[in-house]
Order: sequence, then C-alpha cells, then structure tokens
Amino acid sequence: MSDPQIPVTSTGLDLRTLTHVAYGLFALGFLTGGVLCMATIAGVVLMYVKRADTAGTFYASHFDWLLRTFWWALLWLAISAVATLIFLGWIGVAATMVWVLYRLIKGWLALLEGRGPAAYA
Repeated sequence: MSDPQIPVTSTGLDLRTLTHVAYGLFALGFLTGGVLCMATIAGVVLMYVKRADTAGTFYASHFDWLLRTFWWALLWLAISAVATLIFLGWIGVAATMVWVLYRLIKGWLALLEGRGPAAYA
C-alpha cells in the first residue's frame, strides 16, 4: 500500500519513485557516456512528460533542478567543444562534468532526505 503523504501520478506511480527514476536515468547517462547519452535524454523526456503531475509538490523542484542541470551542461559542453579548437575546451569539459556530478549528488541526497535540492545545505 502506498504512503498517503506521497502524491501519486495519474498512471499510479508515486512521485518519489518517479523522481528516483529520473535521477537514476540521468546518473546512468552521465556514468555511461556523458550528459548526452540516451538514458539522460530518456530522463529529460520523462521529466517533461510528468512535470505537470509534480506541480505544487517539492518534487517539482527536483524536476526543475535536473532539467536546469541538463540544459546548462549542454550549453557549457557546446562552448567547451568550440574551445577545444584552441585547446582550452578540455578544461571546460572537465569542469562541466564535475559540476553535473555535484548537482546529481546534491539533488539525490536532498530527495532521500525529503527536501528540495535548493534547501539542502
């Protein structure tokens, strides 16, 4: 039986499980091939499809956190790819990877504690 305090989506999945799946897909994509791997893209699609179900809950902050992480990482990786022409891009790629890993860990720990990612200090 599900916990009455955890909101449930229209498909019957509770939002906590759905958010863990989103973090898991994002982490799998990161660990197996960078932020542009298919698992990460699947996580992003999942978050956009289920985003309306999270409205008004702290799970919405986790979805926003991961989506912002994805889009900012994509931007910085694109800039770093151009900068590799002058051999400085590899520093940007490394910095972006460290930043994404930090945000994954910070957000997932906050989820495990039942808080939004920005509230986790």
